[in-house]
Amino acid sequence: MTNLEILSEWYRRVWLEGDLDAIDEFFAPSAGADGILADGQVGPEDFRAFVPALRAMVRDASFEIVRSIETDDWVWAQLSVRATAVCGTDPIAVTGQVAARIAGGRIVEAFNAFDFIPFFEQAGLLPKDAFLLLLSGERLAAA
Repeated sequence: MTNLEILSEWYRRVWLEGDLDAIDEFFAPSAGADGILADGQVGPEDFRAFVPALRAMVRDASFEIVRSIETDDWVWAQLSVRATAVCGTDPIAVTGQVAARIAGGRIVEAFNAFDFIPFFEQAGLLPKDAFLLLLSGERLAAA
């Protein structure tokens, strides 16, 4: 498989199908993914909690790799993710990017840039235009 195919299978099997056993198949044990959580890297054990939590908020998820670049052991991809909010019929559409280094058929490091604010807005967990509200200095009340 090419590095892009490995990355695509990671998203299909782990994120779409919820195959948590595939985490070990596609993600090296000592690997870390930056850019997902503000307080550090996400490793294989973190994904075992993170993936089901995010999947529980959506249904009918799909992704498309909009554009990509492969060079040596690195792959970069821009993704478009679509789903439906689990608590209604509202569509969710977000984009993100990932740069991953792959060695031995597994992700050994990854750098992610996904904007989760629109995701949580569209899932009904943040008010519409939350970013603009925050930018204006408004505080969002804790639930």
